Amino acid sequence: MTLATDLERLALQEQRLQFDAFDQATAWTLGTNIKALCEAAGVALAIEIRLAKETVFYYAMPGTGPTNADWARRKRNVVELLHTSSYAVGLKLEQEKSTLEAKQGLPLRDYATHGGSFPIRVRGVGQVGVVTVSGIPQREDHAVVVKALATLCGVPLAEVALD
Repeated sequence: MTLATDLERLALQEQRLQFDAFDQATAWTLGTNIKALCEAAGVALAIEIRLAKETVFYYAMPGTGPTNADWARRKRNVVELLHTSSYAVGLKLEQEKSTLEAKQGLPLRDYATHGGSFPIRVRGVGQVGVVTVSGIPQREDHAVVVKALATLCGVPLAEVALD
């Protein structure tokens, strides 16, 4: 896929992958579903879900380390600030040949525009939280989150997947 095609599909993901309601119980289901997907694929991720900027689910799978938690924090900061997926922000900046540091003065130490963090939206409300993973290449991090969200939102994965 081209950069432009990826950006179009990422916008579609954010439009389609929304909930009717989202609370701590839904966060638990989402987090444990991501964990199960990772175990089935044989990969290890740090998984974080936040609602209203409060961490309501966190699990560091065996094989992850403190750097994964830090990457998750940095990616999550991007989504909490810009209300779009960290992967979409990164690809858009790549297309513009720019960075968050250059455009907004945001320090690289606290903001990472790499895939793996996605806004949690409730229809008619907007963004209520963020789901973030870290541990595998960024496109794959993003894909794991999309797969779990698609399942919970009742959206066929083939309609929203990047590849």
